[in-house]
Amino acid sequence: MFARLSSVRKAVARIFTFMTVVWLAACAPTGIVSNGNNTGQSIDPNAPAQVALLVPGGSGAGTDSLLAANLENAARLAMSDLNGVKIDLRVYNTGADPQQAAAVATRAVDDGAKIILGPLFGEAANAAGLVVAPRNVNVLAFSNNPTIAGGNVFVLGATFGNTANRLVDYSKRQGITRFMIVYGDDLQGQLGRDAIANAVRTQGAQIAGAESYGMSQPGILSATPRIAAATKAGGATGVFLTAGINADLPILATALPEAGIDPASTRYIGLTRWNAAPQALALPGLQGGLFAVPDQGMSGLFESRFNAAYGAQPHPLAGLAYDGIAAIGALVASGNPNALTKQALTSPQGFQGTAGIFRLLPNGLNERGLAVATIRNNQVVILEQAPRSFGRAGL
Repeated sequence: MFARLSSVRKAVARIFTFMTVVWLAACAPTGIVSNGNNTGQSIDPNAPAQVALLVPGGSGAGTDSLLAANLENAARLAMSDLNGVKIDLRVYNTGADPQQAAAVATRAVDDGAKIILGPLFGEAANAAGLVVAPRNVNVLAFSNNPTIAGGNVFVLGATFGNTANRLVDYSKRQGITRFMIVYGDDLQGQLGRDAIANAVRTQGAQIAGAESYGMSQPGILSATPRIAAATKAGGATGVFLTAGINADLPILATALPEAGIDPASTRYIGLTRWNAAPQALALPGLQGGLFAVPDQGMSGLFESRFNAAYGAQPHPLAGLAYDGIAAIGALVASGNPNALTKQALTSPQGFQGTAGIFRLLPNGLNERGLAVATIRNNQVVILEQAPRSFGRAGL
């Protein structure tokens, strides 16, 4: 037992300080506007489209100020790529306060905004969406919280549901049909659990069981024997983890193999970006496992262009602002006065973004083209490239 704890702690010590992709969920599910109408303001095709960009500046946190600047820079980079389409972009600081976000959203619409891009955090986006819903304005939020999506609010952030669907689809084609869901006992873990379960059921696979653990090192280690026993008893051929690389994943990816869940015979599958921290690529449970990544070619192109324009690498979330402007610009270019309505925004063919193709769904969520990756010899290997159009394999 002492040897097992020692090896786990060493792995955790190397990785805990590294950042993963930020989860922008609110603390609890919030109200959703869902009147089912074709929401959205009409525009004058002969005038610049008025767009409000809501960023988290003004919170007092340096990280929020940096991200606010990155979002604005990415939006302006997208505007430079619109080939004659004119956008009147006005930037507003929301801080991190939902009430401030609601007030700012109201002011933006008073100033003439026909659509709102942002804000960042789930509760702020929900507040902004609620306050402008009676004024028939759509909101493209940077959040990935599915509980705020619907009605006039769309989330641009990558969702667990999208990732789970992609990985279950690929896993089934590899003969993995029974999934043990292993999730953290917090909001992120519960949302991830539900996304995985829905993907498994929708695609005709089977759930071998679902096991949770407390969000601490002792909580994870004490749950490991129970998780391992349930995985074996359920006949699982895949263990689907909600864990993130900056917290629970390093412990699980070390402790579960030591508890007898051999990744060579029971595939580990991850809902989060395992390559967010290079040190994670040496974890034993991740070798040969499956996770999803954006279109690497498109992501690299955006990073290079952003760096050339602004002299720094973009924040991982900056591309969402570019994507929002790219979608708005593509729709406005049609010359249709109804270009920013819900019906237009949810065009099935979607849009080209910084991380590949994406489209907005009528329920307020989004679908993104993702590649499937694995880890071999501590290196990321792409097993199936991200699709470049909707309707192909992987979507």
